[in-house]
Amino acid sequence: MGPEVLESPAANTAASSLHTVDALPGPKRMPIFGNALQIKSNEMHRQLEAWAREFGPYYQLRLGPRRIMVVADHVAIGVLLRDRPEGFGRSQRLTEMWQEMGLPNGVFGSNGEAWKRQRRMVMAGFDPGHVKRYFPALKNVAQCLAGRWTKAAEAHKAIDLQADLMRFTVDTIAGLAFGAKVNTLESDGDIIQRHLDKIFPALFKRMFAPFPVWRWLPSRADRELAASIKEVMAAVDGFVAQARTRMAEQPHLRTDPGNLLEAMIAAADQPDSGIDDSQVAGNVLTMLLAGEDTTANTLAWMIHLLWANPDAMAKAVAEVRAVCGDARELTIEHMAQLDYVEACAHETMRLKPVAPHIGFHTQRDSQVGDVHVPAGTMIISVMRHDSVSEDHVRNAAAFSPERWMDENNPALNATSAKRISMPFGGGPRICPGRYLALLEMKMAMATLLGRFDIVSLETPDGKAPRENMALTMTPVGLRMRVRVR
Repeated sequence: MGPEVLESPAANTAASSLHTVDALPGPKRMPIFGNALQIKSNEMHRQLEAWAREFGPYYQLRLGPRRIMVVADHVAIGVLLRDRPEGFGRSQRLTEMWQEMGLPNGVFGSNGEAWKRQRRMVMAGFDPGHVKRYFPALKNVAQCLAGRWTKAAEAHKAIDLQADLMRFTVDTIAGLAFGAKVNTLESDGDIIQRHLDKIFPALFKRMFAPFPVWRWLPSRADRELAASIKEVMAAVDGFVAQARTRMAEQPHLRTDPGNLLEAMIAAADQPDSGIDDSQVAGNVLTMLLAGEDTTANTLAWMIHLLWANPDAMAKAVAEVRAVCGDARELTIEHMAQLDYVEACAHETMRLKPVAPHIGFHTQRDSQVGDVHVPAGTMIISVMRHDSVSEDHVRNAAAFSPERWMDENNPALNATSAKRISMPFGGGPRICPGRYLALLEMKMAMATLLGRFDIVSLETPDGKAPRENMALTMTPVGLRMRVRVR
């Protein structure tokens, strides 16, 4: 089979004039280390975006002996996403580090046939019909969130916004996905979130480290990571065991599962599924990690952007209170009517994507734009470069949820934003939990804007929250004060 051609208007030339990855421009490298010492892992997404503005939409990096091609053109990225898993797989480095940390593989890190088998199992639990059935559990978690914030308001205490939203998403995914009541919102003790929060940052740091120092000289943080992984896996194994016990005692759960985990087990137990409990556990872990970080961070960014844009805040508050009243008796029908709040979520994900870059591993010789890319090359796609560029989106720097509301109004540029912003990825590996994520976001925003008035939203230095990259992009230091309505 010849090279896969990924055409981009920015770089579409005849095959005879193809560049090689080695011929691409890029930041100046040091001997042996390459660009590794220039990379600041917690700011890497901004560095990649800055280099794209300097060197163009295709450039190269070297991390020690590893060569990396960086792609910042949204058309080429879209084709990369659609040519998965055959042409491009998950970053091999991610898979290696995931397995080295002793984590079971789920749909997030799998490739090829293993990914296809697990994808079918996961999608069986994430379809909208199942998610709607779990709505009462989501409503209960929202009540706990409201209770926590009511106590903070009555005590005149500032809320650590991102931490509380993490608790909300952990409790939500535990209840909806596993039928387990973790209830971190009503506990300040030794909660699972404390252990989960160590995994993604360590994975990200190890993926881009030039040398595996942790193998030779493990630090205190490395030892704490190992202990946290042990705690998390004990919880995951417990979720799976509890679900199997319920299903043995209530056989109807195989055809009418009560949560995502039961749906996955039922699908895994089908003849010739090729799925065992280790892979089920891998997907439980994936949902805990991905479901915690991505949704919580997007919510925190959305609240910040609304606070910074009072007109948009006023519209969101008006919609919530018109549709949901005081948000004490929310229904799935209420969620479906929160069009402006959903537009705020999409606009937030355009400006503050929690996954601002995605890694690929080329499965075969390919052509990306006008570059010949050999099999086995690592590619990093810069997801935000074009979605905040005036070349592609009108008034790109502005927070304007209206651009998502009316596709028939060319002045709003909705079609352009939807085509360029890809926060859930795209193609066959598009995020299976996107419907649940949007439902969680609308539930949390309805609870906040319906039951409270925001008094203040601040950071310690009074500036906009810093973007911290640790596999997902987190706002740093947001503290909110609220008043009960």
